Amino acid sequence: MEPRSVAILALAGVQFLDIAGPLDVFAEANTQSGRHVYDLAIVGAEPGHVTTSSGCGLVVDLVACETAPTCFDTLLVAGAPRILELEVRTDLLAWLGQTATRCRRYGSVCSGAFLLGQAGLLNGRRVTTHWAVAEALAQRYPEASVEPDAICLFDGALRTAAGVTAGLDLALALVEEDLGDEIARRVAAQLVMFFKRGGGQMQFSRRGVSAPVGRSALQEVQRWVAARPAEDHSVEHLAKRAGMSPRHFARLFRAETGLTPAAYVENVRIEASRRLLEIEDAALKQVAGACGFRDADTLRRAFVRRVGTTPAEYRRRHARS
Repeated sequence: MEPRSVAILALAGVQFLDIAGPLDVFAEANTQSGRHVYDLAIVGAEPGHVTTSSGCGLVVDLVACETAPTCFDTLLVAGAPRILELEVRTDLLAWLGQTATRCRRYGSVCSGAFLLGQAGLLNGRRVTTHWAVAEALAQRYPEASVEPDAICLFDGALRTAAGVTAGLDLALALVEEDLGDEIARRVAAQLVMFFKRGGGQMQFSRRGVSAPVGRSALQEVQRWVAARPAEDHSVEHLAKRAGMSPRHFARLFRAETGLTPAAYVENVRIEASRRLLEIEDAALKQVAGACGFRDADTLRRAFVRRVGTTPAEYRRRHARS
């Protein structure tokens, strides 16, 4: 069996781990399978080397526009912290669009999805990217269905991964697809990584609750809720504090914040519970009470819906030692 060529496109300012992580997974698959399954290459826009976001340089194996579109089995695009500011040559985007569609599979790691979008490869597709830029991706490419909580997504020949270390998850999933469960598990064990990561990427989000927005009366209400998550924050109580009727308050709050009062309150309470789970060893019932949830079950259901994992699992993974 001929080796499968795997290439990662790396442009200026690329995140080192978006390249090194997946390549090491494929290299370890060669070792664990006992045969040369994958040929690996870094593709650049220019010959020589590309400077990463850390300031280190990577040697380019191939130059994109000088490489035939039919050369690769798998083509991935690595992300970059400042990718939204990157000006990409039209000939490079044309090469990416042509090459990707001639590969058996193609995709992106982290914010590399923006380059796929620029090349016209996301229309009508389910995709993911780093949680911090998922909203920007959805706004820029409305024909794509962006799923901000996913670690990896497969949609036909397209494979996309969330932020940075999710590139390892993606590469491992591709190894499993090619070589089966046993080899993929051995690769995961050797690299000391999860074979299947629990939960989604929103458990890592540090956005918290947005700064108060809207007119001053609504901002004051938002500050009040954020400072006292355990109190009664029914629409009636919040409307009274804002000096409005409940109906007018609810309509105005949604129009100016983009959220219903109930959704905003739940966001605040979830963020408060995350902080407590990270720093305290209190029982879940106590965390629920301190954050305004009726009981532990109510907290658990809301937490799973908003964060994508249970409070107990979140504490196990994120509590400060």
